[in-house]
Amino acid sequence: MPRGQKDAAFYDSAALLVLSLLEEADKTGFQLLHEVECRSDCAFAIRESRLYPLLHGLEARGDVRSCERQTEDGTHRFYRLTRQGVKTLTCCREQWKTCRKPIGGGACVTT
Repeated sequence: MPRGQKDAAFYDSAALLVLSLLEEADKTGFQLLHEVECRSDCAFAIRESRLYPLLHGLEARGDVRSCERQTEDGTHRFYRLTRQGVKTLTCCREQWKTCRKPIGGGACVTT
């Protein structure tokens, strides 16, 4: 797969994961990194060098919003899903269902 297509596939997959996690609650970048790795049993990991540009892109598109909050550990940047992000996530899930249906439905017969 050419590099451009590989990067686009990574971006789309990672964006879907991040938006799904933010649907549950606001999270820091560190929390997102940790949860992606844990929930996929370490099968999928996003490096910091790719997560933050992804988050900045999602913020520029209006899918997420960030703000700094004071916690017991200090000040941290949290990311929140916006209304636009909910729409994007819904659309991505519908596209996934459409793609998955022909792949997962029925047996494949070869002759």
